[in-house]
Amino acid sequence: MLGAHVPASGGLAKRAIPYAERIGANTVQVFVSNPRGWAPSAGVPAQDERFAAWAAENDIAVFVHATLLVNLGSAAEATVGKSAASLRHAVARGRAIGARGVVFHAGSSLATERREQAYGQLREHLLPLLDELTPDDPDLLVEPTAGGGFALASLVEDLAEYFASVDAHPRLRVCLDTCHAHAAGHDLSEPGGLAKVLDTLVDTVGPDRLALVHANDSRDPVGSLRDRHTTLGEGTIGLDGFRALFTHPAAAGVPILVETPSEDDGAGHAADIARLRSLI
Repeated sequence: MLGAHVPASGGLAKRAIPYAERIGANTVQVFVSNPRGWAPSAGVPAQDERFAAWAAENDIAVFVHATLLVNLGSAAEATVGKSAASLRHAVARGRAIGARGVVFHAGSSLATERREQAYGQLREHLLPLLDELTPDDPDLLVEPTAGGGFALASLVEDLAEYFASVDAHPRLRVCLDTCHAHAAGHDLSEPGGLAKVLDTLVDTVGPDRLALVHANDSRDPVGSLRDRHTTLGEGTIGLDGFRALFTHPAAAGVPILVETPSEDDGAGHAADIARLRSLI
């Protein structure tokens, strides 16, 4: 399944459906509230229902990306509380639109000496949310970040402690962003680079934990700690760096979507989806 993060402002059915159809996507990711704010959005029930029906009828794998402010490792109690509430809201909206997963960033301790405390906060706030999930709810997908700022998980190996903090809960899975991984220090431009990362992911958290891939090239070099996406094949990873997505057992059947630059009509996303298809 190949697709993209699609716009949803103005209504999921009104905006996201035609965009996804124009770019030939069979997997999509959407924001269900302001990506840079805490205020929850109730959505428009009729739009949600129409979108969910469209996705089901066309076998579209849907994912929700939680607000970018989520950080359960924060030193600010208010931020932790708002993060937990925001994830619950994203799960509820995800259930309403038939989403498979809710993607959230791994977060940061904001200081080296707070790392253990931050993992304790994960256990206190994330574990109950995972336990609350019903069979009708989407899974929670932790996305390792590009590193820097005392990240709780940026290198794939960091996921060992992250998963341990919630007893490797079966409803916690992984969203791997290739730009993040490259920026964090995994060299995806070298031969076998992505295959090595996928091997490490399986060794670290076990098989069948990878639920989604964000296939993004990187504007900046390996180890830059900067999350700057660019068109596939035009960055420091290079198009060949993505081939393992179609050959590695850990990625078999896993939806792949792009978050690369695109025009309002989706031309950039359509081109990147075509580039990925050329690697199959």
